[in-house]
Amino acid sequence: MAVRVIKEKCKGCTKCVKNCPFSAITIENKIAEIGSSCTGCGVCVKNCPFGAIEKVEEKKAAVDLSSYKGVWVFAEQRGGKIMPVVIELLGEGKKLAKEVGSELCAVLCGKNVSGLADELFAYGADKVYIADNEELENYRTDAYSKVIFEAITKYRPEIVLLGATHIGRDLGPCLAVKCSTGLTADCTKLEIDPDDKKIKQTRPAFGGNLMATIVCPNNRPQMSTVRPGVMDKASYEKGRRGKLVKLDVEFRKGDIRTKVIDIVKKSGDIVSLTDADIIVAGGMGLGNQEGFKLLNRLADKLGGTIAASRACVDAGWIDHSYQVGQTGTTVKPKIYFACGISGAIQHLAGMQNSDYIVAINKNENAPIFEVADYGIVGDLYQVIPAILEELEV
Repeated sequence: MAVRVIKEKCKGCTKCVKNCPFSAITIENKIAEIGSSCTGCGVCVKNCPFGAIEKVEEKKAAVDLSSYKGVWVFAEQRGGKIMPVVIELLGEGKKLAKEVGSELCAVLCGKNVSGLADELFAYGADKVYIADNEELENYRTDAYSKVIFEAITKYRPEIVLLGATHIGRDLGPCLAVKCSTGLTADCTKLEIDPDDKKIKQTRPAFGGNLMATIVCPNNRPQMSTVRPGVMDKASYEKGRRGKLVKLDVEFRKGDIRTKVIDIVKKSGDIVSLTDADIIVAGGMGLGNQEGFKLLNRLADKLGGTIAASRACVDAGWIDHSYQVGQTGTTVKPKIYFACGISGAIQHLAGMQNSDYIVAINKNENAPIFEVADYGIVGDLYQVIPAILEELEV
């Protein structure tokens, strides 16, 4: 719905201006003017003493859904390296493309990144759209969203998938707004409805207490961001080829409103939970941050990495980059050790798809045991040293 001013009735009293919660109304020549920030909330309609503002129904042109074809994956790269989540999206995208009977495509942006197209072909892309320009060397919202939106407008993909990374979570909503379509964020499952071929997008809702399945019935493209570590990675086929399509890239003055002055990388250990085959995670059952030293010993012995629950991060015991869960990283290792972790639903959302889950907890009724493949009831400060001793044998 929208609102419009009946000029014959308007007295220019400014009451609508004062009551508009979005500052969308001005007075021009003693007549109210509705600005672009109007949301059609109707507050002005209720407060106009002269009945000079009314609600009107906006008629939108129907979208020709049949003109949209293809599954696109945003091939996020940093420093000339394809991010691991892209390989997961290509694996999932291949399944979706097969079910809807279309191509799997990747869209790649950057500077001097044409060599990455071969890697995308090897992981299953049938076509790679590439935008190579110096302005795209580092991610900036304005630059990337402009280039990809123009490509979407021209080639009309049916489905667009992005990783729920820092970049994907910024880029996805911007593209959705430009395309006048919806976006389902942080998806953990994607599937095609066998009846109408629409994509069903499933994500945690209400703090992870239930799963919501969302569809986009009337607009295209259908867009999703997908959590890293949730989907199976695509298989690599050396020498596989596809079609390379170069995108026209042109920026005018004012198109890009930001400038990268410097890039400062955080010093210290860099943790990559999504790539780890073995994770030893700790919760508040550790008692204090010194407990992570013990977990580190086990992780080092097994060739894995440590992780933590949100409570440990909130307590300041460990950096947020180690957090697993709904508000942290989603992981899918071969073995996940949950040490002193109770098993709150928010944490389970980030690790329950691990191949094997080993839970160590003093509380035999802890919810973590309900999802664990192996459970050890006991003090982790006794159990883990015993495991380390056995591994030394």
